[in-house]
Amino acid sequence: MKNILFLFVTFSLFLTFCLSLRTSSLDQAWKLFKNIHEKQYNSINEEQLRRNIWEANVRMIQKHNLEADLGLHTYTMKINHFGDLTHDEFLKQMNGLKINREKKPDQKFHIPSHTKLPPSVDWRTKGYVTPVKNQGQCGACWAFSTTGTLEGQLAKKTQNLISLSEQQLVDCSSDYGNAGCNGGLMDNSYKYLEENNGIDTNASYPYEAIDGKCRFNIKTVATKVANYVDIQAQSEDDLQDAIANIGPIAVAVDASQNSFEFYSSGVYSESACSST
Repeated sequence: MKNILFLFVTFSLFLTFCLSLRTSSLDQAWKLFKNIHEKQYNSINEEQLRRNIWEANVRMIQKHNLEADLGLHTYTMKINHFGDLTHDEFLKQMNGLKINREKKPDQKFHIPSHTKLPPSVDWRTKGYVTPVKNQGQCGACWAFSTTGTLEGQLAKKTQNLISLSEQQLVDCSSDYGNAGCNGGLMDNSYKYLEENNGIDTNASYPYEAIDGKCRFNIKTVATKVANYVDIQAQSEDDLQDAIANIGPIAVAVDASQNSFEFYSSGVYSESACSST
């Protein structure tokens, strides 16, 4: 009995030692993560909590990438600035799309049947896409999707790429069903712009990642919206036609999965994604 107890205690100590080694081996990586992403914490306890979350995310990503090496996934994952957030925290901060099942009636996207599709399309090479933007800790993905499409159409028409104001949409479109940093929908934004004299430049109405008072200024409007139509839901053919022939398109993606949060490269395919 004593031998068994001794072995158990020894094993427990060995296991604790191994876990300590495994955790300490991440010390340098944790310091690098904090430096790269400028992370600061208010207390030792908060930092330990965030590190524990980060380590769990690191292990999850390592497991996924090992499976990808074995051909079980078509994409890889990588730690990023969301690494010290729980998945619920990520969803609360970033997923702001509010689906409205009532689509714009009587108008549908249509491309003539004789139209040929190019082998590939990258509107960035045409100068129709602004550099990557960051919505920060504000559920305004819908606003960035809206401005991205309008920036593309404006550049296509004028050959002048202008960054448009997401903050205007966050601050000013609540009467059309949007809720600022608590979510919204691209259709609501287009309708607001269609009926309210257009959208300001980002330079004149910069992004702040907070809900603010509407400060729209018609003197700094970059473009207006004359009309908009929806693409048939779940029709990849219509989406393909629109991207190839119209320009950048606003698309809602199920970003509620861990795999999307830490996506790095490859063809993203997630069986847990919803189709709605």
